[in-house]
This record gives sequence, structure tokens and C-alpha cells, in this order.
Amino acid sequence: MGFFLDAWTWLTTAANWSGDDGVTHRLAEHLYLTVVCLGLACVIALPAALWLGHVGRGGALAVNLSNAGRAVPTFAVLVLLTLSPLGKHGDWPTIIALVLFAVPPLLTNAYVGLREADRDVVEAARGMGMSGWQLLWRVEVPLAFPLIMTGVRSAAVQVVATATLAALPGGGGLGRIITAGFGTYDTPQVVAGAVLVAVLALLVEAVLVVAERLLDPMRRRRRPSAAATHSRSTPAGFDEKVIPAQTAA
Repeated sequence: MGFFLDAWTWLTTAANWSGDDGVTHRLAEHLYLTVVCLGLACVIALPAALWLGHVGRGGALAVNLSNAGRAVPTFAVLVLLTLSPLGKHGDWPTIIALVLFAVPPLLTNAYVGLREADRDVVEAARGMGMSGWQLLWRVEVPLAFPLIMTGVRSAAVQVVATATLAALPGGGGLGRIITAGFGTYDTPQVVAGAVLVAVLALLVEAVLVVAERLLDPMRRRRRPSAAATHSRSTPAGFDEKVIPAQTAA
């Protein structure tokens, strides 16, 4: 308990928040790594997963290969990249290692979300004459959105936690506070750094939960009169009276 009280004292000391080694600067570095790595991972994983889930071919192999990559320790990849010629290019070894770590949950969740979309609704949309592109973006993606966002949240929290490893080969981020504490045998500083990482992960998770609720296309409800007889939401682009008749057929 004394360690936590000392850690609280460390966190509430203004001097520890200023300067190049202060919490503010390290937090900015950590957020930069998180946003860049998560953004790159989304750009790489989501288009591939959505397309594979839409066509229904080759996705299982891609997901299995992606998940197999989790067996490779992130720190080992980071060290190898740092020792390679990429080590001369700033944060790129850390960014590449974290992107590789973030891709599997994004790819897996997006692919599974599309494959598990309500097939009756999908077939009804196809019967209405929707093109493949319209079917993907107006039906399958809205239905899969919650699972896609679950993958994004999982990847984001993992990146926040794993980005602390960037400090071991000399990178930035909140991990530098922890490694500096280890170097000086300052246990309260180590605990304070760990608390900062945990709080940041929780805040990122909370922000993404709010974003999911605000952006979810399935949140739009039917009119009150229709809601009395039908409890399901309708994907964007569907006519509320046409879908039930076609799915029933």
C-alpha cells in the first residue's frame, strides 16, 4: 500500500510532468505511437478483411496466418528491427512491430463479423438488385459493425499496453518512465508509470466505446408505430416494408 501512496505522490508532483522526460511529453509520444500504429493497422487489415468476408474465399487462411503471427514475441520483432537498417530511422521499428501486433484482432473480427451477418437480410438485399459494392457497404458492414469495433478496441488497448516496450531499445512513450524508475531503483516511479499506462488504456477503450455508439449505423430505430410490431433495426438503404416480405419468402 505504501508503494501506491508514494506513486500518488510522484504523480502529483508538478516537476515530474514537465520537461522532455516528464509525463506530458512521454504521454504525447505514447499517444502518437498508438494513433499512428492503430491507423496503419486499420488501413492494412480492414479493407482486406472486408473484401475476404464479402467474397467468402481465402478468409480462413488469411485469419489463421494472421493469428499465427501472434506467436512471435513483439519484443523480439522490435529488437530485430532496431538492429536492422530500419533502426536508423527513428520510430519505424516500433511502428512496424506494433502494426504487426495490431493486425490480427482487426482482421479476425472484421472477417468473422461479415461472415456472420444475417444471411436472410443479405439475400434479401441481393434479391432487391443491390450490387456487390452496395451490398457490402449498406448491408454487411452495418450488420458487422459491432464486431468490427470490438476488434478495433482490442487492437487499440493492446497497442497502448505494448507500446511501453518501445522504451527498452531506446524509444519514447510512457515506458521510458518505467525503465527510468527501474534504472534508479525508484519503485514509486515504476508503479506510477504502470498506472499511467493502465489509465490510458482504459480511456482509449472508453473513447472507442462512445465512438461505436455514435457511429453504429444500426442504432437508428424504426418509427414508433413500426417498433411496436418489429423489434429489429434495419440496415441503411433498406425499405422497411420490403425486407420482411422478402425475407419471409
